Amino acid sequence: MPLLPDGVLVYAIGDIHGRVDLLKKLFALIKTDILSSDFKTVYFVFLGDYIDRGFQSKQVIDHLLDQDWGDLKAVFLKGNHEQTMLDFLTRPEIGPQWIEYGGLETLNSYGIKPPDQRADLSAWGRVSSELSARLPKTHLEFLENLHSCFELGECYFVHAGVDPSRPLDSQSDEDRLWIRDRFLGSTKKHTKVIVHGHTPEDRPVWNGRRIGVDTGAYITNRLTAAKIQGYNIEFIAT
Repeated sequence: MPLLPDGVLVYAIGDIHGRVDLLKKLFALIKTDILSSDFKTVYFVFLGDYIDRGFQSKQVIDHLLDQDWGDLKAVFLKGNHEQTMLDFLTRPEIGPQWIEYGGLETLNSYGIKPPDQRADLSAWGRVSSELSARLPKTHLEFLENLHSCFELGECYFVHAGVDPSRPLDSQSDEDRLWIRDRFLGSTKKHTKVIVHGHTPEDRPVWNGRRIGVDTGAYITNRLTAAKIQGYNIEFIAT
């Protein structure tokens, strides 16, 4: 059975993590690829984690919001890093944990300096308030309106993966955003192919069960997209 209906092409883009330079390069590669394709409907599905780790988180969101998608269809999924940033706006006490896995770079991209003493919770409250004040309304709306999953044809797009013990219609957002070992270590095939990011791998994966496209762009300089059409899977990378 084909993964997508006739005439439909999907580019599923992995974790960008604050690398707008790589995003621009990948867009250029995909644009060239589209020009050589003949499809009625083209989707861009972003698998989450636009922010953190790299130094251009604000710029990544700006660039995505600045795109004129025209006849292209763009779907934006939420990653665990976006959820953590949203949580920080209402729960500043998680600031010390957030900056340990990339929040420091995101704050810097918005021109905000973290507290000198990372255990100073009152200072984290001020940083949270400053981020709320500096975060453009369009950015907040972007973050708040991200989807936790997207289904198309025989593909189920999600940031992290799914709980192998549950059917797809019973998944929790916690698992969609955070799951790792239980999903990756399972051999169970679901009713749809799972297309995901979240866990960096040396190369993109297509094993009949899952398509993994997180190639650790922020440190490897390889931002990857899966090109899905009919029965075929190809990968495009910077």
